[in-house]
Amino acid sequence: MNGASREALAAARERLDALTDNTSVDAAALADDLASVTALLHREVSLRRVLTDPAQSGESKAELAARLLSGQVSGEAVDLVSGLVRSRWSQSRDLVDSVEELANTADLTAAQRAGVLDDVEDELFRFGRIVGSDTELRSALTSRTATTAAKGELLRSLLGGKAQPVTERIIVRLVTQPRGRSLEAGIESLSKLAAERRDRTVAVVTSAVPLSDRQKQRLGAALAKIYGREMHLNLDVDPAVLGGISVRVGDEIINGTVAERLEEATRRMAG
Repeated sequence: MNGASREALAAARERLDALTDNTSVDAAALADDLASVTALLHREVSLRRVLTDPAQSGESKAELAARLLSGQVSGEAVDLVSGLVRSRWSQSRDLVDSVEELANTADLTAAQRAGVLDDVEDELFRFGRIVGSDTELRSALTSRTATTAAKGELLRSLLGGKAQPVTERIIVRLVTQPRGRSLEAGIESLSKLAAERRDRTVAVVTSAVPLSDRQKQRLGAALAKIYGREMHLNLDVDPAVLGGISVRVGDEIINGTVAERLEEATRRMAG
């Protein structure tokens, strides 16, 4: 997001944090309400254009949103959406993306309250790895001919009782309401959002053999020193790396594998 949209989302994040700091607010129920609003705005293109029209006053747009949503979702959800539409947006799609992010953040807040946020982070990562390695499963989850109900049922059979309820909810939403995104991009976005709940950065670590607890602690401390913030390590084992480790933080790759060194030596010899 750029300019006005980025500022509007930042303000909305602060309002959501202030709201969910109140433990009397049901964060999971709020997430469901915001997810319903996301689906509505994605489906009703003309509505979201009206709600982001810079020619209309923020107050009139907020009143319209309140009239449409009151009685359909909670008062907290109405207040959040009303605040969003009072803001200016660079493009109408940014409003939908922002409501969706708030829905996922509310669910992750519920996980944090329950003390299972670490589990959710790990489950999102593992699910991403499973989907990436199982082409048949990925095809079933991204098929344009399969119904939303069928995809939801498949996911519940895979995750039900094996993952945290929050993990199941946000993955089902992602798969059944992809909104033009790839499944991989959606999972990565959710993982980053989960890490941000603890002000941490996600580091994807690939090693030839599993790391010991001491190695994980040392690596986490080293990365935290480099990046200036706590790191959450998503660990993957791939014998193809031969030795050492490969670490990816965002778009940056720190590669210390034997395979990489062999490839570099080969390139030098060829050059």
